Amino acid sequence: MDKNQATGLILISILMIAYFWFFAEEPKIPENGEDTKIEQIDESQIETTRTPEVKEFKNDSTVNQELINQYGAFATVAKGESEITTFNTDKLQISFDTKGGRINSVELKDFETFDGKPITITQQADEEKELIFNTATGPVNLYDLYFELVDAPKRQITDGDTIQFKYVAQIDANKSIEQIYTLSGNQYEVGYAVAFNGFTNEILGDQLTLRWNKKMRKFEKDLEQSRVKATVNYYSETEGMDGLSERSEDDSEQLTEAVKWFSFKQNFFMEAIITDIPMNRAEFSTNIEDLSDDYVKRGTAKVEIAYSEFQNKAAEFKYYFGPNNYKALQKVAPDFEENVYLGWFPISLVNKYVIINVFYVLEKYISNYGVIIIILVLLIKLALSPLSYKSYVSMAKTKVLKPQLDEIKEKHGGDMQKAQADQMELYRKVGVNPLSGCIPLLLQMPILFAMFYFFPSSIELRQEAFLWASDLSTYDSIVNLPFEIPFYGDHVSLFTILMTASTLLITWSQGQVSSVQGPMKNIQYLMPIIFMFVLNSFPAALSFYYLIANLITFGQQTLIRRMIDEDKIIKILEENKKKNANKKTSKFQQRLQEAMKASEEAKKGKSKGKKK
Repeated sequence: MDKNQATGLILISILMIAYFWFFAEEPKIPENGEDTKIEQIDESQIETTRTPEVKEFKNDSTVNQELINQYGAFATVAKGESEITTFNTDKLQISFDTKGGRINSVELKDFETFDGKPITITQQADEEKELIFNTATGPVNLYDLYFELVDAPKRQITDGDTIQFKYVAQIDANKSIEQIYTLSGNQYEVGYAVAFNGFTNEILGDQLTLRWNKKMRKFEKDLEQSRVKATVNYYSETEGMDGLSERSEDDSEQLTEAVKWFSFKQNFFMEAIITDIPMNRAEFSTNIEDLSDDYVKRGTAKVEIAYSEFQNKAAEFKYYFGPNNYKALQKVAPDFEENVYLGWFPISLVNKYVIINVFYVLEKYISNYGVIIIILVLLIKLALSPLSYKSYVSMAKTKVLKPQLDEIKEKHGGDMQKAQADQMELYRKVGVNPLSGCIPLLLQMPILFAMFYFFPSSIELRQEAFLWASDLSTYDSIVNLPFEIPFYGDHVSLFTILMTASTLLITWSQGQVSSVQGPMKNIQYLMPIIFMFVLNSFPAALSFYYLIANLITFGQQTLIRRMIDEDKIIKILEENKKKNANKKTSKFQQRLQEAMKASEEAKKGKSKGKKK
């Protein structure tokens, strides 16, 4: 090849390269819309790490472009397949979904619904859950993204074992979102952490928003009582534990202080999220709008959490899925046991420091809860027997004074002021305090009302049978009525009927030593009937407790009546009358007489005003 030929070939080559460079047609997209596939070596597969594969989307695909428009930098993990993985502990069967890397459902293994079905305390079909963060293309819900499960060594976790695994959304080689879960074999708590790794400008703003809308399923027989006990509770360090009204069918609240936990609480079970990270601008609400009878109430929660808590580190939380057991809840979080409502102060103190502790001690040694209730009544009655004796003796003293009290009424006729003054003078001389019979009864009232809150909240009684009652935690229906009686219900509770009969018996027995006459004597027989209506739909355990308490009280009164000699009481009162003949009236009695005098004068003033 001479010099001219070589020069010609070079020029031709240059021309051909220039032509294809500037004038060649672009590669055509196939008519089916799919991208042409070019096989490339995935360098991540060469390494032996478990980092999830980074997905790539082509900008020229209509579907992928829509994802890019909506999710921006997170479009690579906005498309995938939902895969469910189930783990089993001694307490929970809990499944997770790769879509959202979230909990799909939680079943409580040790419990069943009233009709024998598994208790699934949470499932995606019953709730809408969002963890929102802002991007240049708009808000993105973490639970709309697709994750890959890594580091899950086993699916069965037994007592004493603890495992940790991750759901990872790998955006690119240096950017990822991790959700880390911790399961223990014998706990109802599930550890949860979220981390945003390697992001610089992709996430805008300084807050993430958690929205949680949950429909609480019905697990108990009585829908009405279940709705009364369902609510949203929360805890803040400044105000402590608080919550929405349980009895309200539509309630809401916005908080200015940060909360550390909130719960979707039912009578016996609860789902909650707990953290030491401040959850700000909290909004909570409950309602029953458009709910079927399969659900007791809808609860909603919205909180904001600082993005800095998630940025390149794991923000730690904890879920609780489990029973409302007072002693167990004390170990979960501050004031978490307050989800079990035990009454207002001081009723709650009686339950927390006396009744619950005695009940749990008995529970260790006795398996029959009906027998536990009987022993509990016996112990309480034994502890209160000095007060009961004093009250009964006081009524006996009032009874022996009745003839003298009747003489005073006849002497003064309709002048109540003078009659009351002479009555007080008689009480002073014989050494009888007319209030001494009431004070012991008042001191017993906190325990009486404590049971009114304790039994309906005790999960230990749930589905425990005794005699004809199949479940002590709800009413014992012996007859289902084809209609509903106002304020009573559509069933007949036998324990409530027996409790009412025994209360009437106690009222009659006390009337034998009481000086109460006239309308008041008849009114006291009305109260047991009112309680029959109130307690008909309450737990059988409560009516059974009052029944046993009434029977023991009747036995106590019968025994005390035999021990008391009314003739001796009369002699003692006469001796006191002689001793106190010249004794000055006490300051307390003076104030009491003055109050009675003022009350009588006020009545006279009103009667004169009406006549005018």
